Amino acid sequence: MNWFTYKDGELYAEDVRLGELPGQWGTPLFVYSKKTLLRHIGTIDGAFSGIDHLTCYSVKANSSGALLSIMAGHGLGADIVSGGELFRALRAGIPANRIVFSGVGKTPDEIRYALEEGILMFNIESESELGTVNRIAGETGVTAPVSFRVNPDVDPKTHPYISTGLRKNKFGIPHDRAVEVYREAAGLPHVRVIGIDAHIGSQLIDVSPFGDAARLLSNLIGEIQAAGIELEIVDIGGGLGIRYDEEEAPDPTEWAEQISPVIKRTGLKLIVEPGRSMVGNAGVLVTRVLYIKKNEERTFVVVDAGMNDLARPSLYGSYHAVLPLREHKTVSKVVDVVGPICESGDFIAKDRNLRMPGEGDYLAVMSAGAYGMSMSSNYNSRPRAAEVLVDGTGTVLIRSRESYEDLVARERIPKEGD
Repeated sequence: MNWFTYKDGELYAEDVRLGELPGQWGTPLFVYSKKTLLRHIGTIDGAFSGIDHLTCYSVKANSSGALLSIMAGHGLGADIVSGGELFRALRAGIPANRIVFSGVGKTPDEIRYALEEGILMFNIESESELGTVNRIAGETGVTAPVSFRVNPDVDPKTHPYISTGLRKNKFGIPHDRAVEVYREAAGLPHVRVIGIDAHIGSQLIDVSPFGDAARLLSNLIGEIQAAGIELEIVDIGGGLGIRYDEEEAPDPTEWAEQISPVIKRTGLKLIVEPGRSMVGNAGVLVTRVLYIKKNEERTFVVVDAGMNDLARPSLYGSYHAVLPLREHKTVSKVVDVVGPICESGDFIAKDRNLRMPGEGDYLAVMSAGAYGMSMSSNYNSRPRAAEVLVDGTGTVLIRSRESYEDLVARERIPKEGD
């Protein structure tokens, strides 16, 4: 659900007309709806109210400090995959004891930083990582709380680039070696085994794979406990899909119904890690039409937002709805909506049937709240976009647009003799 709707032919975010914003903040511009975000926090976290749980928002989806601060204020924790995300989460007010550190490539410096801050736990992805965490914990004089990410070999039925729980993926400990690895960890002096983790993929529309993963983890918990290792936490990850086009996106209660009954029988605390489902439909990318270009075969709507602002269409072939800020009754035409980046792969939409906009018109690229700004770059030396948060009738700038000076602020051109 979201609060981006047309009123009298104008696209609004809550009670703010989006057409007012480019004149104030420029384009490309990410616009977020606080009301939508709060709705999703309440709906997703509330779906698990019948079980002892902690909702840890997956920071990689959107790492805006303003959005993280809202989540902190509503009791959410954070799922992080880097030291930078840890810094952002702490800065936004998320307590360290509500932070889970995932990811296959944690560096020694990141591990040390997380230990010093006292995070809830590390989701360990390999035996090599386990040895490094144990060593650094010993050097730091603390005991590291750890969980193991187990690869359950469950097919999430999603895009192969965002599938993470199959045997061929780089993530996690193989299921058939899990008990052996838990025994190894239990014998180490500077780690304390407290949990088990699985994450099978992203943008899941069919929730049944979540149930498959939960049952596999439940059975594995029994084997681990039979080996004399007591656990406290089950981390089932995230991955709940949203509606981009015509998908029948699942309700969070359907997700919870697959997971909660199975995990509840284990008696352990549940951690869930929603990301896209929290923020995806809470944000749009506003862009200006620069040119209408035609050749013998195609019509191109050239806009000022490119693959450096929103990488998903170019990276995954992903669909994002494209809507005019002002409804009009021009002739519909099949067009490609493309950006200014010097790559043929730079597009927002291909073969899309749109009512033809004019040069200078503004478009909204919908469902851009997740993996938009967080994946953006300075490719082609383009300053990154500004971000604005809408709250009812008001707006606040939560990230200013980068300048050309920002692009080179950390560079140094050596002088002769240096």
